[in-house]
Amino acid sequence: MKRIFLLLTFMLSFLQLKADEGMWLLSMIKRLNGVDLKKDGLKLTPDEIYSVNNSSLKDAIVQFGGGCTAEMVSKEGLLFTNHHCGYGNIAALSTPEKDHLTNGFWAMKKSEELPSKGLSVRFMVRMDDVSKRINAKLNNSMSAEERKNIIDSEYKLIQAENSENGKYTVVVRDFYNGNEFYYFVYQDFKDVRLVGTPPNALGKFGGDTDNWEWPRHTVDFSVFRVYADANGNPAEYSPSNVPMKPKHALPISMKGYKPGDFAMILGYPGRTNRFLTSYGIEQMVTKDYPAWVEASKVAMDVMKKYMDKDQATKIDYASQYASVANYWKNRQGTIDAVIKNGTVAEKQALEQKFQTWALMPENIELYGGILQDIKSNYAQLSDRNVEGNYSSQLQRNAKYIRIAYQLGSLMNTYADQDAAGKAAMKTKVTDAIDRAYDKFNVQLEGDMLGAMVSLYQQRVNKGVGSATLFAADAKNLSNMAFSSIFATKESALNFVNNPDRLKIDADPLLKLANGFITDQKLNGEKFAKVDDAFAKNSRLFLDGLRKSQPETAFYPDANSTMRLTTGKVTTLPERADRNYAGIKQKNNYYTEINGMVAKHKKGDEEFELPQRFLDLVKKKDFGRYKDKKGFMPVNFLTDNDITGGNSGSPVLDGEGNLLGLAFDGNSEALSGDIIFDPKLQKTINVDVRMVLWTIEKYGNAGHLISEMTLVK
Repeated sequence: MKRIFLLLTFMLSFLQLKADEGMWLLSMIKRLNGVDLKKDGLKLTPDEIYSVNNSSLKDAIVQFGGGCTAEMVSKEGLLFTNHHCGYGNIAALSTPEKDHLTNGFWAMKKSEELPSKGLSVRFMVRMDDVSKRINAKLNNSMSAEERKNIIDSEYKLIQAENSENGKYTVVVRDFYNGNEFYYFVYQDFKDVRLVGTPPNALGKFGGDTDNWEWPRHTVDFSVFRVYADANGNPAEYSPSNVPMKPKHALPISMKGYKPGDFAMILGYPGRTNRFLTSYGIEQMVTKDYPAWVEASKVAMDVMKKYMDKDQATKIDYASQYASVANYWKNRQGTIDAVIKNGTVAEKQALEQKFQTWALMPENIELYGGILQDIKSNYAQLSDRNVEGNYSSQLQRNAKYIRIAYQLGSLMNTYADQDAAGKAAMKTKVTDAIDRAYDKFNVQLEGDMLGAMVSLYQQRVNKGVGSATLFAADAKNLSNMAFSSIFATKESALNFVNNPDRLKIDADPLLKLANGFITDQKLNGEKFAKVDDAFAKNSRLFLDGLRKSQPETAFYPDANSTMRLTTGKVTTLPERADRNYAGIKQKNNYYTEINGMVAKHKKGDEEFELPQRFLDLVKKKDFGRYKDKKGFMPVNFLTDNDITGGNSGSPVLDGEGNLLGLAFDGNSEALSGDIIFDPKLQKTINVDVRMVLWTIEKYGNAGHLISEMTLVK
């Protein structure tokens, strides 16, 4: 077992780094001075990875759109991320006449680059530890409210001290279930423009069938550019803005790789639960995730019914459908992996060891009953948590609920104004309506509302559910919605022109939405004490777990802050149920373009390749991008530790050169957010040479390559 890893508990000693488990905070990178990674291939100094005062790798890594990672690849603000990360923005810029999702898009000059409304990227400026400062004001005898008030007060002070009057965004995060605290200083750039994307047939090749599976042949990348004002500062979109100049842009490796080569990933992993108890895992895989899976499938079926009928609807809902489908398969895969891999039993063994320590005389008062308390918390919260999964999918997918609730309050205020007040508010209200009904299919949404409420009524325990939803006539909800003020954009605008407070107060859809949201708030208040107790018990359990194993390497769960993970290029055991398209076992660490063609199926939405692509492959027109062995690489495997949010993260060699972009994990280890499996957990990456080949040869956008630094 290769888990001899560096100990980033921020207080304990630094152990030798040898494996791939763990997502490490960059402020701890200085401690790499005491670790011998040179023989594994790392050639950078700690300051070259993370520095506050000088250019370093961290200056090339950005959080993309709040949910993915991207990397700067030129001094002209050019960045790479995954195709699926840019998917929503590409869809928003597409129409049936200019369908960039289906056909791809390449800007041949900067003036052709497309502003992506609402898209921003976040650069990390610095971070620091404020654990001592905050913990000095806390103690275990405080109530949850007292604790929260102190923490919130300190957060506000820290933000004010470091924002430089609004120049920076300052975020304070807790770690180890609230045992430690760090703040992060960011700079956000809001003028981001689409530069290029391959067509769906390449960027999503393999579709849902290959998602979370190896081998992959997916060209999962897109290209954007970050703009700034004339002084290099963040600015809203303006035609006068200029490409921003990052402090560091990644050189791009043309050297290739082989099994055992060092690989390093920097990115923004979203959320892991590596310290979840066995009780939490059982709740997750037997109740919470099955609810999520079922609700997601119902929503997907409604969307697909209408997407298959109409190209405009297909474009409008493509991003939402892809996101729901991705998590649907992930959640089901997690259930399967946890059961297959014996994750609960492994956690139980760990807890037995902890309990032996907790029952020692010096520990029993604080820690002796923690596990039993957590078990009791889950028993109390079980049905509520199931309700939360069904309601979250309802709110996410049934747009009528969200629209009525959000616009209803605004329209109530508007209706109460005198003539002057209405005139002053009208633009604000109409703009909100425009945003709410952007890419909105009325028939689809009517069916979605009925289907999701019906499922909720069938599956949720009435004792913890929304009385408003249980009282609704699910079969007639679509008709109710269609008769509402909020039925369509036109009906909403008609109300603005003819406001009637009595009419909006009587609106049945608004009553449904307001009642549901009120029920949700009351439900939160009902379980507040149990939630507070659970938070405290979880904090004490992890505090005790760390103390009980002083020789063990603990690292903080992912929480959308920048992390470093190291590993190597590796293979994955073959499976009888997968299409290897000619890959031999010894070469199972990469896929190549001929294997991609071998999967081609004409007329199959997931596996049909564009004719231009097939022609280029037939000509073997790979130029300088083919491997020294003669093949054209597509994807490759490493054993880095990543999760959602790492999508688009750069995979770097020991010198900090870009090898590829991380875009997926493997189904064998979908329990990875809960427990790291060193034998099975892999990262699937798109080879940067395939990215460059697609840009230059397929997209005829070789001018973009000239901006980059290629390392041979």
